[in-house]
Amino acid sequence: MINNVLFDLDGTLADTAPDLANALNAIRLKNGLDKLPLELISPTVSLGGNAMIKLAFDLEEGEPGFDNIRDQFLNYYLENIATETRLYDGMEQVLNSIENSNKTWGIVTNKSAWLTMPLLKALSLDTRAACIISGDTLEQRKPHPAPILHACELIQAEPASTVYIGDAQRDIEAGNRAGTKTLVALYGYIDKDEDTSSWSADAMVSSPDEINDKLSEL
Repeated sequence: MINNVLFDLDGTLADTAPDLANALNAIRLKNGLDKLPLELISPTVSLGGNAMIKLAFDLEEGEPGFDNIRDQFLNYYLENIATETRLYDGMEQVLNSIENSNKTWGIVTNKSAWLTMPLLKALSLDTRAACIISGDTLEQRKPHPAPILHACELIQAEPASTVYIGDAQRDIEAGNRAGTKTLVALYGYIDKDEDTSSWSADAMVSSPDEINDKLSEL
């Protein structure tokens, strides 16, 4: 039986792409570049800030100008972190159902804590989640299983009675390696050409409305 649910943050629990895209485009405009459409930016969100900068500025980490652009981007994002960000439709009902069933839920994200905590506070989730594991909580990050295993330790849960839900291949890899059940959030930031069937997840959901049924099946 699944008694514990761990969520990825961006693209799984909350729709953060609009605010991230706005921040990225604000820095593009500042640097004399035109805006990029949201639909082009969204698939890179779950891959992290470096992937977004590579897309928007054709810069790799370590190249001249990368750190400056990254600082501009993240600082702007922090100042506007929850302007348009919302829980996905139906996610509040999912969380309520988990809580009312005396199950435990938490968050495991690669997003750094200095961005994760202000966002969760703005969404009033910081005191609801039983655990919050950020990208810099440990030395390892997903797809390493350590963050998920650490979350299980904090909530005193066995991985086998836990499901990890995410919208990126590294989420599913991390969950599988940690020994949890895994669920792909198809509604998240997944490139249209991505073959999610190759990720070896236990199940997939097309919307948050399907999560509770899948939890029962698992």
